[in-house]
Amino acid sequence: MGNPLQKAVEMALESGKIQKRYLRESFAVHHKGEINLITDADIACQEKIMAMIRDAFPGDDIISEEKSNRFDTTGNRWIIDPVDGTTNYAHGYPFFCTSIAYEVEGVVVAGVVYNPVMDELFFAERGKGAHFNGDRIKVSALPDLKRSLLSTGFPYDLATNRNNNINHFVHFLYEAQAVRRDGSAALNLCYVACGRFDGFWELNLNPWDIAAGALMVEEAGGIVTDLSGGPFNIYEGRTLASNGLIHGAMLSVIEKGGAL
Repeated sequence: MGNPLQKAVEMALESGKIQKRYLRESFAVHHKGEINLITDADIACQEKIMAMIRDAFPGDDIISEEKSNRFDTTGNRWIIDPVDGTTNYAHGYPFFCTSIAYEVEGVVVAGVVYNPVMDELFFAERGKGAHFNGDRIKVSALPDLKRSLLSTGFPYDLATNRNNNINHFVHFLYEAQAVRRDGSAALNLCYVACGRFDGFWELNLNPWDIAAGALMVEEAGGIVTDLSGGPFNIYEGRTLASNGLIHGAMLSVIEKGGAL
Protein backbone atom coordinates (compact mmCIF):
# COMPACT_ATOMS: atom_id res chain seq x y z
CA MET A 1 0.00 0.00 0.00
CA GLY A 2 2.77 2.42 0.82
CA ASN A 3 3.09 5.38 3.13
CA PRO A 4 0.28 7.98 2.73
CA LEU A 5 2.60 10.95 3.20
CA GLN A 6 5.09 9.65 0.66
CA LYS A 7 2.28 8.98 -1.82
CA ALA A 8 0.81 12.45 -1.19
CA VAL A 9 4.18 14.02 -2.03
CA GLU A 10 4.35 12.00 -5.25
CA MET A 11 0.84 13.05 -6.22
CA ALA A 12 1.46 16.72 -5.47
CA LEU A 13 4.62 16.73 -7.59
CA GLU A 14 2.77 15.06 -10.48
CA SER A 15 0.00 17.62 -10.16
CA GLY A 16 2.59 20.40 -10.25
CA LYS A 17 3.97 19.06 -13.53
CA ILE A 18 0.48 19.21 -15.04
CA GLN A 19 -0.03 22.76 -13.82
CA LYS A 20 3.24 23.93 -15.34
CA ARG A 21 2.50 22.18 -18.62
CA TYR A 22 -0.89 23.82 -19.00
CA LEU A 23 0.61 27.21 -18.18
CA ARG A 24 2.86 26.84 -21.24
CA GLU A 25 -0.12 25.93 -23.41
CA SER A 26 -3.61 27.31 -23.92
CA PHE A 27 -6.32 26.05 -21.59
CA ALA A 28 -10.03 26.59 -21.24
CA VAL A 29 -11.54 28.45 -18.30
CA HIS A 30 -15.07 27.54 -17.22
CA HIS A 31 -17.40 29.24 -14.74
CA LYS A 32 -18.95 27.39 -11.81
CA GLY A 33 -20.44 30.71 -10.70
CA GLU A 34 -20.18 34.36 -11.63
CA ILE A 35 -16.60 34.62 -10.35
CA ASN A 36 -15.87 30.99 -9.36
CA LEU A 37 -13.65 29.38 -11.99
CA ILE A 38 -12.45 25.96 -13.03
CA THR A 39 -9.77 25.30 -15.66
CA ASP A 40 -8.64 22.33 -17.71
CA ALA A 41 -5.69 22.08 -15.32
CA ASP A 42 -7.99 21.62 -12.30
CA ILE A 43 -9.69 18.70 -14.02
CA ALA A 44 -6.48 17.10 -15.28
CA CYS A 45 -4.76 17.39 -11.89
CA GLN A 46 -7.75 15.91 -10.09
CA GLU A 47 -7.98 12.98 -12.51
CA LYS A 48 -4.28 12.23 -12.09
CA ILE A 49 -4.37 12.38 -8.30
CA MET A 50 -7.51 10.28 -8.02
CA ALA A 51 -6.08 7.64 -10.36
CA MET A 52 -2.94 7.40 -8.23
CA ILE A 53 -5.01 7.06 -5.05
CA ARG A 54 -7.22 4.35 -6.51
CA ASP A 55 -4.16 2.43 -7.64
CA ALA A 56 -2.34 2.61 -4.28
CA PHE A 57 -5.22 2.93 -1.77
CA PRO A 58 -8.28 1.41 -3.50
CA GLY A 59 -10.35 1.19 -0.32
CA ASP A 60 -10.04 4.85 0.67
CA ASP A 61 -12.63 7.58 0.21
CA ILE A 62 -11.80 10.72 -1.76
CA ILE A 63 -13.23 14.20 -1.47
CA SER A 64 -12.03 16.82 -3.90
CA GLU A 65 -13.10 20.29 -4.98
CA GLU A 66 -14.07 19.41 -8.54
CA LYS A 67 -16.29 16.40 -7.87
CA SER A 68 -19.47 15.48 -6.03
CA ASN A 69 -18.63 14.50 -2.47
CA ARG A 70 -20.10 12.67 0.50
CA PHE A 71 -18.97 13.75 3.94
CA ASP A 72 -20.87 11.20 6.03
CA THR A 73 -18.55 8.26 5.44
CA THR A 74 -16.09 6.84 7.96
CA GLY A 75 -12.63 5.37 7.54
CA ASN A 76 -9.62 6.67 5.65
CA ARG A 77 -10.15 9.68 3.41
CA TRP A 78 -8.10 11.77 0.97
CA ILE A 79 -8.92 15.48 0.87
CA ILE A 80 -7.77 17.15 -2.35
CA ASP A 81 -7.64 20.60 -3.88
CA PRO A 82 -6.09 19.96 -7.30
CA VAL A 83 -5.47 23.69 -7.88
CA ASP A 84 -5.92 25.96 -4.88
CA GLY A 85 -5.86 29.46 -6.31
CA THR A 86 -7.65 28.73 -9.60
CA THR A 87 -8.45 32.40 -10.25
CA ASN A 88 -4.75 33.19 -9.88
CA TYR A 89 -3.90 30.30 -12.18
CA ALA A 90 -6.39 31.40 -14.83
CA HIS A 91 -4.82 34.85 -14.92
CA GLY A 92 -1.22 33.62 -14.87
CA TYR A 93 -0.65 35.04 -11.39
CA PRO A 94 1.99 32.70 -9.89
CA PHE A 95 0.42 31.97 -6.51
CA PHE A 96 -1.35 28.62 -6.55
CA CYS A 97 -0.73 25.08 -5.39
CA THR A 98 -1.97 21.54 -4.99
CA SER A 99 -3.16 20.61 -1.50
CA ILE A 100 -3.53 16.98 -0.37
CA ALA A 101 -4.43 15.73 3.11
CA TYR A 102 -4.98 12.25 4.52
CA GLU A 103 -7.62 11.71 7.20
CA VAL A 104 -7.93 8.59 9.37
CA GLU A 105 -11.14 8.20 11.40
CA GLY A 106 -11.77 11.93 11.43
CA VAL A 107 -8.19 13.02 12.17
CA VAL A 108 -5.91 14.56 9.53
CA VAL A 109 -2.61 12.72 9.92
CA ALA A 110 -0.65 13.90 6.86
CA GLY A 111 -0.66 16.89 4.55
CA VAL A 112 1.21 18.15 1.50
CA VAL A 113 1.06 21.51 -0.27
CA TYR A 114 3.11 22.15 -3.40
CA ASN A 115 3.61 25.39 -5.32
CA PRO A 116 5.16 24.34 -8.65
CA VAL A 117 6.09 27.83 -9.86
CA MET A 118 8.46 28.42 -6.92
CA ASP A 119 9.09 24.69 -6.39
CA GLU A 120 8.02 24.97 -2.75
CA LEU A 121 7.02 21.70 -1.12
CA PHE A 122 5.46 21.77 2.33
CA PHE A 123 4.63 18.55 4.13
CA ALA A 124 3.64 17.48 7.63
CA GLU A 125 2.85 14.28 9.50
CA ARG A 126 0.97 14.40 12.78
CA GLY A 127 3.39 14.16 15.67
CA LYS A 128 6.44 14.40 13.43
CA GLY A 129 6.63 18.11 12.60
CA ALA A 130 6.25 20.22 9.47
CA HIS A 131 8.82 20.64 6.71
CA PHE A 132 9.56 22.97 3.82
CA ASN A 133 11.71 21.54 1.01
CA GLY A 134 13.05 19.00 3.47
CA ASP A 135 13.89 21.37 6.33
CA ARG A 136 11.96 21.46 9.62
CA ILE A 137 9.94 24.66 10.00
CA LYS A 138 8.37 26.54 12.88
CA VAL A 139 6.03 29.49 13.27
CA SER A 140 7.29 33.01 13.94
CA ALA A 141 8.16 34.28 17.40
CA LEU A 142 6.58 37.71 16.94
CA PRO A 143 4.41 38.53 20.00
CA ASP A 144 2.91 41.84 18.89
CA LEU A 145 -0.12 42.03 16.56
CA LYS A 146 0.81 45.59 15.58
CA ARG A 147 4.04 44.29 14.03
CA SER A 148 2.45 41.19 12.47
CA LEU A 149 1.88 40.36 8.82
CA LEU A 150 -1.48 38.62 8.34
CA SER A 151 -3.34 37.03 5.47
CA THR A 152 -6.98 36.32 4.67
CA GLY A 153 -9.44 35.77 1.83
CA PHE A 154 -13.03 36.45 0.81
CA PRO A 155 -15.90 34.19 -0.32
CA TYR A 156 -17.04 33.93 -3.93
CA ASP A 157 -20.47 35.22 -2.89
CA LEU A 158 -18.99 38.34 -1.33
CA ALA A 159 -21.50 40.62 -3.07
CA THR A 160 -24.54 38.83 -1.61
CA ASN A 161 -23.21 37.31 1.63
CA ARG A 162 -23.43 39.72 4.56
CA ASN A 163 -20.93 37.59 6.46
CA ASN A 164 -18.25 38.24 3.86
CA ASN A 165 -15.21 39.09 6.04
CA ILE A 166 -14.91 42.72 4.89
CA ASN A 167 -15.61 44.01 8.40
CA HIS A 168 -12.87 41.87 9.92
CA PHE A 169 -10.50 42.81 7.11
CA VAL A 170 -10.96 46.51 7.81
CA HIS A 171 -10.46 46.04 11.56
CA PHE A 172 -7.23 44.11 11.02
CA LEU A 173 -5.93 46.78 8.65
CA TYR A 174 -5.88 49.12 11.63
CA GLU A 175 -4.56 46.61 14.17
CA ALA A 176 -1.82 44.73 12.27
CA GLN A 177 1.27 45.89 10.43
CA ALA A 178 -0.23 44.74 7.12
CA VAL A 179 -2.73 42.29 5.66
CA ARG A 180 -2.31 40.31 2.45
CA ARG A 181 -5.04 38.75 0.33
CA ASP A 182 -3.44 36.58 -2.33
CA GLY A 183 -5.94 33.88 -3.18
CA SER A 184 -4.75 30.54 -1.74
CA ALA A 185 -5.73 29.53 1.79
CA ALA A 186 -3.54 26.43 1.60
CA LEU A 187 -0.41 28.45 0.87
CA ASN A 188 -1.38 31.14 3.37
CA LEU A 189 -1.49 28.50 6.12
CA CYS A 190 1.86 27.10 5.03
CA TYR A 191 3.28 30.60 5.19
CA VAL A 192 2.07 30.87 8.78
CA ALA A 193 3.75 27.53 9.47
CA CYS A 194 7.12 28.71 8.15
CA GLY A 195 6.94 32.18 9.72
CA ARG A 196 6.34 34.29 6.61
CA PHE A 197 2.92 35.22 7.98
CA ASP A 198 2.19 35.55 11.67
CA GLY A 199 -1.53 34.85 11.39
CA PHE A 200 -4.37 33.93 9.05
CA TRP A 201 -8.15 33.97 9.28
CA GLU A 202 -10.99 33.23 6.90
CA LEU A 203 -14.69 32.44 7.19
CA ASN A 204 -16.20 30.32 4.43
CA LEU A 205 -13.63 27.68 3.59
CA ASN A 206 -13.97 24.09 2.41
CA PRO A 207 -12.06 21.12 3.88
CA TRP A 208 -9.81 20.85 0.82
CA ASP A 209 -8.74 24.49 1.31
CA ILE A 210 -7.48 24.00 4.85
CA ALA A 211 -6.94 20.35 5.83
CA ALA A 212 -3.28 20.10 4.86
CA GLY A 213 -2.34 23.68 5.74
CA ALA A 214 -3.91 23.57 9.20
CA LEU A 215 -1.91 20.45 10.05
CA MET A 216 1.18 22.29 8.82
CA VAL A 217 0.58 25.13 11.30
CA GLU A 218 -0.07 22.80 14.22
CA GLU A 219 3.01 20.71 13.51
CA ALA A 220 5.11 23.89 13.22
CA GLY A 221 4.13 24.91 16.74
CA GLY A 222 1.25 27.25 15.94
CA ILE A 223 -2.39 27.26 16.97
CA VAL A 224 -5.49 26.67 14.84
CA THR A 225 -9.00 27.31 16.22
CA ASP A 226 -12.35 28.44 14.95
CA LEU A 227 -13.00 32.17 14.88
CA SER A 228 -14.27 32.24 18.46
CA GLY A 229 -11.27 30.36 19.83
CA GLY A 230 -13.07 27.02 19.99
CA PRO A 231 -11.95 23.67 18.57
CA PHE A 232 -11.01 23.71 14.90
CA ASN A 233 -12.98 21.57 12.45
CA ILE A 234 -12.02 21.37 8.78
CA TYR A 235 -15.67 20.75 7.87
CA GLU A 236 -16.92 23.98 9.44
CA GLY A 237 -14.60 26.30 7.52
CA ARG A 238 -14.15 29.13 10.06
CA THR A 239 -10.41 29.23 10.56
CA LEU A 240 -8.02 31.23 12.71
CA ALA A 241 -4.36 30.20 12.60
CA SER A 242 -1.43 31.94 14.20
CA ASN A 243 1.97 31.59 15.79
CA GLY A 244 0.09 31.30 19.10
CA LEU A 245 1.56 34.48 20.54
CA ILE A 246 -0.89 36.80 18.76
CA HIS A 247 -3.88 34.42 18.84
CA GLY A 248 -5.67 36.16 21.68
CA ALA A 249 -5.18 39.56 20.11
CA MET A 250 -6.56 38.29 16.80
CA LEU A 251 -9.60 36.84 18.56
CA SER A 252 -10.24 40.23 20.15
CA VAL A 253 -10.18 41.96 16.76
CA ILE A 254 -12.51 39.38 15.25
CA GLU A 255 -14.92 39.81 18.16
CA LYS A 256 -15.35 43.45 17.16
CA GLY A 257 -16.85 42.32 13.87
CA GLY A 258 -19.83 40.65 15.52
CA ALA A 259 -21.63 37.53 14.33
CA LEU A 260 -19.68 34.80 12.57
